[in-house]
Amino acid sequence: MLRIIHTADVHLGARHDDLGEQASAQRERQFAAFAATVDLAIAEKADLVLIAGDLFDSNVQPRRSVERVAAQLKRLASGRIRTVIVPGTHDVYDRSSIYRAYDLKALAGSTPDDDWVTVLTPDLPRIHLASCDVVVHGPVFATKRAPHSPLRDVDVEAHRATATWHVGVVHGSISIPGKTDRDDVVITTEEVGASGLDYLALGHWHSARQARNGATTDAYAGAPEPVALNQDRAGKALLVQLEQTGAVKTVTVADRQVGKTRFERLELDAAGITTQPALIDSLGRKGDPDLVLDARIVGVRPDELDLHPEEIEGALAPRFLKVRVRDLSTPPLTEGALPSPDTVSGAFIRDLEARIAELEAATAADREALGKAGVELGPTTRRQVAPSRHQQRSRLHRHRARPRRARRRRKTSKRKTRSASSG
Repeated sequence: MLRIIHTADVHLGARHDDLGEQASAQRERQFAAFAATVDLAIAEKADLVLIAGDLFDSNVQPRRSVERVAAQLKRLASGRIRTVIVPGTHDVYDRSSIYRAYDLKALAGSTPDDDWVTVLTPDLPRIHLASCDVVVHGPVFATKRAPHSPLRDVDVEAHRATATWHVGVVHGSISIPGKTDRDDVVITTEEVGASGLDYLALGHWHSARQARNGATTDAYAGAPEPVALNQDRAGKALLVQLEQTGAVKTVTVADRQVGKTRFERLELDAAGITTQPALIDSLGRKGDPDLVLDARIVGVRPDELDLHPEEIEGALAPRFLKVRVRDLSTPPLTEGALPSPDTVSGAFIRDLEARIAELEAATAADREALGKAGVELGPTTRRQVAPSRHQQRSRLHRHRARPRRARRRRKTSKRKTRSASSG
């Protein structure tokens, strides 16, 4: 059995300009996830760790950052676990490549005569790890944009007798017409299926996924820690096991959590919210520095409820990694006397109410007639009988709510004006 830990898209040293003061903390979280991946490999007694590109976020990194990575690779070597790395599109193997500037293999304590740490390059597109009975194929280009599919030059048959297992490592996108046309490195599922590889370790997509094309199992490990705070399927490393019984080969892939970031989505009924401070207190009880909270307020909002999402987010920000509050609620219908029938809004509302009443009366009559005819009223029949009643009510609701929204806008404007005056 061959046991592999597959990771990619660690993006160490990412700037995170959008996070402001949290940027440094997020960089540490990413490094912690990489270290957790090393811990996982050691705990699982893996034979090999594959890093499928973008270990670094760019080719410009301080030496201390490279040395921190080398120290983790040295831990793997000390545990008799080999590591194979391919450059990606962020740490591309061009003239300014970080892998040219620093000898990562030497920094990790590996020598030219051993295979504990290997960085594949255009001059070294594959390596035979005899102790693991595997050939790792990792075509690499000296430019960010690939001149052709990296799988074009993978020739498994020429090396079939060398080892039992043939594993590929590629940093790029699986072709999706209309979506990946502008990506720098693209491969097709047909190419994967025809590659002859037992397993293809992919990088570039930050969400974990796996598939099977032909006899080849392929998978994206995703980022071990989200690089952006909307990547709720990141945070994994993959444990890949390759076994052979007689002539039958099997490949199993299981994800393992290594990142700390958690994501939670909440949908809150506005009718159950009493005040903005009460909402802040309620959400605040979920406070967790590892949690990205996305709260949406829906339903019909009581007239006395005054919510300001930016103020809520500001009050909750210290308690979460990231919090987003969106008010998608709607105001209630206006009460009291309708506008004069001589006005446009008054005439419009009366016309809609009359049409709704006609539809409801027609619907009742149609139901009675159909019932007498022995026709069962299923969902489709009901839609045909009254196709627009709810649409009409929705239009009426929106139109009658306009005066209330206008009042809310005026109240908000006055509030801002008072705040500016007091400042």
